[in-house]
Amino acid sequence: MRRANLNRAAAVLLCAAALLAGCKEEKNTYVPPPPQPVGVAHPLQQAVVPYLPATGTTVAFNQVNLEARIQGYLTSINYVDGAEVKQGTTLFVIEPDPYQAALQQAQASLASVQAQLVQAEAEFKRQATLLAQNVSAQNTYDQALAKRDSLRAQQMGDQAGVTQAAINYGYTRVTAPFDGIVTNHLQSVGALVGYGSPTKLATIVQLDPIYVTFSVSEQDVIRIREAAAKRGLTREDLSKVPIEVGLVTEEGYPHTGLLDYSAPEMDTSTGTLMVRGIFKNENHALLPGFFVRIRVPLDLAASQTAFLVPDVVISTDQAGQYVLVVNKDNMVEQKRITTGQIYGQLRVVLTGLAADDQVVVSGVQHAIPGSKVAPQATEIAKAPTAAASKS
Repeated sequence: MRRANLNRAAAVLLCAAALLAGCKEEKNTYVPPPPQPVGVAHPLQQAVVPYLPATGTTVAFNQVNLEARIQGYLTSINYVDGAEVKQGTTLFVIEPDPYQAALQQAQASLASVQAQLVQAEAEFKRQATLLAQNVSAQNTYDQALAKRDSLRAQQMGDQAGVTQAAINYGYTRVTAPFDGIVTNHLQSVGALVGYGSPTKLATIVQLDPIYVTFSVSEQDVIRIREAAAKRGLTREDLSKVPIEVGLVTEEGYPHTGLLDYSAPEMDTSTGTLMVRGIFKNENHALLPGFFVRIRVPLDLAASQTAFLVPDVVISTDQAGQYVLVVNKDNMVEQKRITTGQIYGQLRVVLTGLAADDQVVVSGVQHAIPGSKVAPQATEIAKAPTAAASKS
């Protein structure tokens, strides 16, 4: 009986060991996961206009300091800080009474001399007649002539005095030299200004239109000149070349203008040429000193077909830029590329891609070079046209 129980227990242990061995063998069997799905698309082929990209700054069309050019107490400020004013608007008044009195005194002195001159002219004519009749002596005639000429000279001097007094009186009113916005006033009513040297009162800035200035490298200057020559443009046709700009916070290049100036010589210290564009700025979206992105079409009529891919799928490492592609065996590979300008959300690929390449455009986190994936075909949306291109 006891032996039978022992035999039964041994059999149970053997069966348990066999089961455990079977379970352990099944647990160690590796089943690879299925390939991860990724979206792939052929590079978009589209005609694009070649642009010259640049960066620059906005510059006021006109900007001057308003200064007190005469000495006196500031009697009134006739504008609100930051107001938009028209040309000729009186902004500051500087103690006009002393200068008005000086003008009146100069005018009175001139009137006195003019009255004396009338009498001297009459006396000279009388002496000339008497001398011709041998009735008057030569020295009497000479005295009449000298007095007339002296009064004529005095009249000219007094006329200059009136002009100078009128100019000084005009300086008592500081007016806007052009349409613009006036900054905050720097002097208060009652302050003595213009003592010893001109005193800055405020600044006026014209915002419409507005300039954008930027520098172009020597190589780009050559490209622009070649493109202009192909279009038959001369230096006088500079104003026909469009220019587009965008702020760092804006999408694309919403502001359009025209080139209006280029420096006549290269800056040898930097190897660049200064170029300027002019833009309408009615809503004052652009302010002087803004950093802007710029692009200038090299030739609107010479669009060329190029490969474009979403800018977000382009990566960069120490060796340069690359995109991930899926080969015919569904394996992920890196392809080195060089890029050009941007259109909307797409970037021009200059070299490195072929028309039949399958570029990974979604699920990039699953696309590891050397790994196998499950490609899912998709398409890249067409880039906006040159006229409405955004970046």
